Amino acid sequence: MIHIENNIYSTKRLPVTIIRNTPFSLSVISFFLLLTLNVTQAMAKPRYNRTVEEYKIPDITLINQDGERVPLVKYLDTEQPVILEFIFATCTTICPILSIGYTNLQDQLGAEAANLRLVSISIDPEYDTPEVMKAYLQRYNAQPGWDFLTGSIGDINVAMRAFDAFVPDKMGHRPLIFLRSPKEKTWVRIDGLMSGKELKNEYLQLKK
Repeated sequence: MIHIENNIYSTKRLPVTIIRNTPFSLSVISFFLLLTLNVTQAMAKPRYNRTVEEYKIPDITLINQDGERVPLVKYLDTEQPVILEFIFATCTTICPILSIGYTNLQDQLGAEAANLRLVSISIDPEYDTPEVMKAYLQRYNAQPGWDFLTGSIGDINVAMRAFDAFVPDKMGHRPLIFLRSPKEKTWVRIDGLMSGKELKNEYLQLKK
């Protein structure tokens, strides 16, 4: 039986052996052990899925933030490494994270960023006009080498399907990033969110 002091101001503590054997204490200890195990497993699990894919670039013409026509096949057939994403300007969830990743990568690369082609393709072409896209790039301090492209709904759907990224509703789009070395025909497909360090490491892999 546990003895309770009559003096409410007493600082006398229960014997450690009694506390250890109470069902409540055992439950608490078990809970924290399970919590620690789950957190460890979650930290070990990758936040994104990385695969290598082949895509056929569609023969379509899009429009960039300056109102210029951009033939997509020719634009992506470059001697520069390419990183491509699908976003829209009014997105408030994953798109800002993806775009901050572009911003940080350009900042980290410095002058070398001019040798990298960053591409954002709008999945909301009805709203994302060249003016909207230009303001978006300015908001993220985009440097030369980062272009935002839009086009007709039909052409945008074709582009999304070509990269196996089609969604019927823009609100359902996934955080996808596609990377390609100029030496390769294949693309690295990243499905999920990466840290800035992870994105830079993927870019550096393209140069090898």
